[in-house]
Amino acid sequence: MQRPYRSGEIIFSQGDAGDALHGIVRGKVRISAGDADGREVFFNILGAGDTFGEIALLDGGARTATATAMVASELLSIARAAFFATLEREPRLALELLRLCGERLRWTSGLAEDAALLEAPARLARRLLLLGEAHGEPDARGIVLRLSQEDLASFLGVTRQLVNQYLQEWKQRGWVDLGRGAVFIRDKTALERLTAR
Repeated sequence: MQRPYRSGEIIFSQGDAGDALHGIVRGKVRISAGDADGREVFFNILGAGDTFGEIALLDGGARTATATAMVASELLSIARAAFFATLEREPRLALELLRLCGERLRWTSGLAEDAALLEAPARLARRLLLLGEAHGEPDARGIVLRLSQEDLASFLGVTRQLVNQYLQEWKQRGWVDLGRGAVFIRDKTALERLTAR
C-alpha cells in the first residue's frame, strides 16, 4: 500500500503494534523515542530509498521508536503477513533484511559508543558529518544540513543552548555557517579533527 504523509504527521508511535515494514518513496522521516516527561531523543533521519520498522516487523512486538514525516512524504508499506509470505517465495529478501538489520545495529552501536567515549563537541561534530554525508546538499556556503538546533540537541541528548554555543564558536572559526533551520558545513577537516579519539 502506498500513501502520502503530511509534514509533521506521525507514521507510527513508540509502543504501537509492529504490523508493517515501510519504505520511503519520497521525503524524509525522523526516527525518535521519548519518555512520559516529553523528553525526546532522535535516532536517525531516513530518506528516499530507505526502509524502517523492521524490528517490530520481525519479532511481532511493539514499535521501539516513533516515526514522523519531516516533510511531505510518500511511503510504501507492506503488512507483516504479506511480507512473510513474500519472504517464503523470495528467500533472497532475507539477505537484504539481514543487511538492513546489520546496518541499523552498526548505527545504534555508533551512537552508544559516541555517547560513552566522546565529549559533547565531538559528538556534535560527528553527528553533523554523518548527517551531512547522508542528507546534506551542496551549497555556495558549504554542505547544507536542514535541521534546527533543537533537532541537533535531540540527537545528542543535550540542550539547544549547548548546541548553539558550540555552533557559534565554530562559526567564528569558519568551520560552519548558520541559517534559519540549517547548518552549513564549511570545513569538514576541522570537524573531523574534533572527532578523533
